[in-house]
Parts: sequence; C-alpha cells; structure tokens
Amino acid sequence: MSRKVTDKAVENRPARHSRIVIVGSGFSGLGMAIRLRQQGRNDFLVLERGHDVGGTWRDNTYPGAACDVPSHLYSYSFALNPEWTRSFSKQPEIQQYIQGVADKYGVRDRHIFGCDMTGAQWNEAASRWDIQTSQGPFTADILISAVGALCEPNLPDIKGINEFQGEIFHSARWNHDADLTGKRVAVIGTGASAIQIVPSIAKQVAKLDVYQRTAPWLLPRGDRPYTLPERLAFKHIPGAQALSRAAIYAVRETQVVGLAKFPPAMKALEAVARAKLRIEVRDPELRKKVTPNFSIGCKRMLISNEYYPALSRDNVDVVTDGIKEVRAGSVVTKDGTEREVDAIVVATGFHVTDSPMYETISGRDGRTLAEVFEHSGQQGYKGSTIHNYPNMFFLLGPNVGLGHTSMVYMIESQINYIADAVQTIDKQGLRTVEVRQDAQDEYNTELQGKLTGSVWNTGGCASWYLDKHGNNTTLWPDFTFRFRSLLETFDIAAYETTAKAS
Repeated sequence: MSRKVTDKAVENRPARHSRIVIVGSGFSGLGMAIRLRQQGRNDFLVLERGHDVGGTWRDNTYPGAACDVPSHLYSYSFALNPEWTRSFSKQPEIQQYIQGVADKYGVRDRHIFGCDMTGAQWNEAASRWDIQTSQGPFTADILISAVGALCEPNLPDIKGINEFQGEIFHSARWNHDADLTGKRVAVIGTGASAIQIVPSIAKQVAKLDVYQRTAPWLLPRGDRPYTLPERLAFKHIPGAQALSRAAIYAVRETQVVGLAKFPPAMKALEAVARAKLRIEVRDPELRKKVTPNFSIGCKRMLISNEYYPALSRDNVDVVTDGIKEVRAGSVVTKDGTEREVDAIVVATGFHVTDSPMYETISGRDGRTLAEVFEHSGQQGYKGSTIHNYPNMFFLLGPNVGLGHTSMVYMIESQINYIADAVQTIDKQGLRTVEVRQDAQDEYNTELQGKLTGSVWNTGGCASWYLDKHGNNTTLWPDFTFRFRSLLETFDIAAYETTAKAS
C-alpha cells in the first residue's frame, strides 16, 4: 500500500463508523463482501485504494498477462462462469469476470474506491479499530484485511536505477503509453510475470536482454480455446461445468503429495520439465544457462509454451551475470559489460513476507504487525487471526498460499470461517475476540513440522515463500480440502472473549 500523506482537510473529517470494514477488493475482499450481503448485512464497508474491484487482476495489465490455474477452478464456487473462452484465462477476461460478479451480487454500493488505508490502531478503551485513510478517518468494530500478497511491487535495490533516463516501470504498473517497438529493452527477473512478458514483446523490440538471477522450472501450458460444443455444454447442461471443475481440482490436488509429503515424487514432473527444456532449447550454451539448479517445486513452478522459443530468438540474450549498476542509458553487469538500453521492465515480484502494510497496523499492545513478525516470525492461526489483534481477521494471512492449485478455493474456506465468526460474535453478544497465544503457537508448531520435509524447505532454493528467518510463512503444506475442513466453523474455544456490557 502506498503511504501517502493524507490531506489535512481530509484528516479533519469526522470519523465514519461501520460495524465491519474490509480493506481491499480483489478476489478475497469482494468474496467476503458478497458473503456478508448474503447474510443480510448492510453494516459493512469495503475500502479499496484502486478505481475498481479486481485487485491484482486490475493492476497487472502487462502484455501476455494470464492465469496459470485453469479457468473453471479460478472462480468462485457460487459464481461459475460458463463464458470462459479458454482453459487458462487471460487478464482482461478474469477482470471482466470479477467486475461481473460484483455487479451481479450488488455490493458496489458498499465500496469506497480511491480509498487507501494508511493506518489502523486497536482502541482498547472503545474496543474498536481506528482507521486512517486517504479519504479521512473510519472506525470499525471488526476489521478484515483482504490485502493480497501480490499487490505491493518489489523494486530492486540496484545502484543508479533511479538515474535511468529511458522508460522504466514495474510489470504490475505497466506503462501502456510506452511504445517498445524497435527499442532496446531489458527485462529484470525471470519469474511468473517475466515468462509471460518476454514472449509477448520479443518480436516487436529490436533487442531484448533478459537478466536472470535464478532459472525457473517450466512445464507445458495446456492452454486451448474452448470449442463451441464445450461452451454450450457448460452453459446449458446442468452439472457439466461443476464436473469439469471437480476433475481439475482432483488432478491438481495430487501434486501436494510430491510438494509437501514425499518430494521424490516430484521427479516425474522434473523429467517432463527437463524433456521440455531439451526439446525447446537447442543451443547447449543457452540450455545450460536456463537449467535450474534446485529441485522442481522449490520455487513456484511456471507454465509456458512460448518462453523458451522466445529466448532462442536472435534478438534475445539471457544475461546471468548479476547487475552491478544502472546508468543513464545502460545496464552494467558485475563482469564489467555495459549493455545500452532504451527501456527497463522490472519484473522482480512483490513484497510478500515484508508487506509495507504490516508497518501500519498496530495491535492491542501498540506494536505493529511488522514489529510482531520481526520478533516471532510471521505467524497466525488458521491463516485468519493473529494474537494481539482483537476483532481483526485476515484473508490470505500467514501460510494460506499454494504452489499447485487455486487460491480462490482457500479464500472461500477463509470466508466460511470469518463469516461464521461474525455471526458467532453477534449471537453471543461479544465485545471482543482474540486468538489465544497458546492456540496460535500449537497451530504453528504443527504447521512448521509439516513443512520441514517439504520440497519448498529442502529443495535447495531461495524463494519468496521463505521469510528472512528462513521460515516458510507463505504456503499451506497439506491438501486444500483439509484446510476447508479445518475452517468449516469458527472455533471460539481457541479465543479469548469479552462480553458486551449489558
């Protein structure tokens, strides 16, 4: 989240109160809003810093932007979309779907767009959250963070990068006014965004230098347009789309065995990736450069049929020497080579385990999330609550991420839990709920035990899955249906509660 200085006139507005405030309206925040509306509630607001719903799918409009989870699985279970045109959807279609869901379920009236949360503090005396935003102060009895992990661009700390005179922008803030045709372009990074961007611009640019720190593992992308009979079936045959979704879910779920439970099982996928690399990259020198040096699955597995062919083009170079500095019109690597460029695309990912948002939320004892995480690591309870933060819930909190299937499934599991928590608070007349420290500790001890033998922890890579303490605070190390079961109902016994004064 950008930490903008709030205008004094805005700061001096009287605080607006809402029973529930949701921060963010991507898949998680929008889904939460819809569930609250389905419960018959109107006592909630969604604060969204952007101009529309969509989150990462609104922001990431770079060339080639698409999802690496099959379309039917990458949607809400309550809003299946028979209109998907492809097995793996592209960004405009996903954003259109999210906008359509917001309209269909009538929750836009609870949104305040262009509203950036700049701070939130627990007010012990009033048992509420005091919230500062770019549109003035708010208060809430319950605060729900739906700030996604992939929302705050991570800019590289490279000497001289701010002095570059040409076009420079992050993949998540693509400058569509910049025409790269015939230009010399540098792409920094070889992650999920870069492998979509590189093939999309390689044919139009004069020269493309791809700066690679770590080579990723690539698998075939089984993408194709849906045929007319398939689309008619999804639309008119009851259960056809649900059956397709269930089949995709089942196949994807099998990967957990290799990722989290028995890493040697990943050798079969690695063999597929190696065969793909051998077939698509004929030049031995280039193949050596782009062959990963860690076990498949340790970092995010990527899918593309176009990336390796793009790297093999005459106008594309893969640069593996680290960047020493950026000058006004060039990039200099540590071996002293200077390469002139007209534009730089920064595809270096996002602040995941060190989100700037953590510095703005202060809990019961006054410490920020950043301070709590600095001391004890990024820990939560069921990815949904954190000790010291009463009446606060987290969508996409610690250890909810996945390396194999749809995050929307995990989000819906959390929505079930938080919606039940809100109803429980109301039914029992509770003033506050806060997860007990011992319950959180016990949960995390078991969680980290499961992660110990996973490929993410043992595969020999450094990834954004791990925090600076070396703990995997990002991923869920089990079947997703177990997470769903774990969050089916709000387990109030794990919480300290206070009652409203009668």
